[in-house]
Amino acid sequence: MNSKISDIPESYQRYLDEIYLISRTKKGGWVSNREIAESLNVEPASVTGMLEKLTKKGLIKWEPRKAIRLTEEGKKIAKQLNEIHALLYQFFAKVLKMEDEDAIDNLSCEIEHHITRDVKNSLEKFLSNYKDG
Repeated sequence: MNSKISDIPESYQRYLDEIYLISRTKKGGWVSNREIAESLNVEPASVTGMLEKLTKKGLIKWEPRKAIRLTEEGKKIAKQLNEIHALLYQFFAKVLKMEDEDAIDNLSCEIEHHITRDVKNSLEKFLSNYKDG
């Protein structure tokens, strides 16, 4: 199963992204429903509904009332989103010279879900050739 980011609904991507970020601070990469709910500022019941969808898609390992972990496929998508976020952040900060870090982070977060692999590659190439002028 080789999902492209564009095949995964944005709402799913946000959860994968959040699970990935939380899991990086945890031993073994296991995350709780409560941690996700608090991080996304949603009700635990909403998280449970999404976890069921992500499990069916093969993007997480989870059983009700147990910890959650990304599958290899889920991790791959989350890492791609993270890379895109970093590129966008760099673009807004260095190229557009925006200074408000919260605004840059929010923009990057909103836009990262709409970037295709080609756009990501172009952005990487642009940023590697870009010189602070």
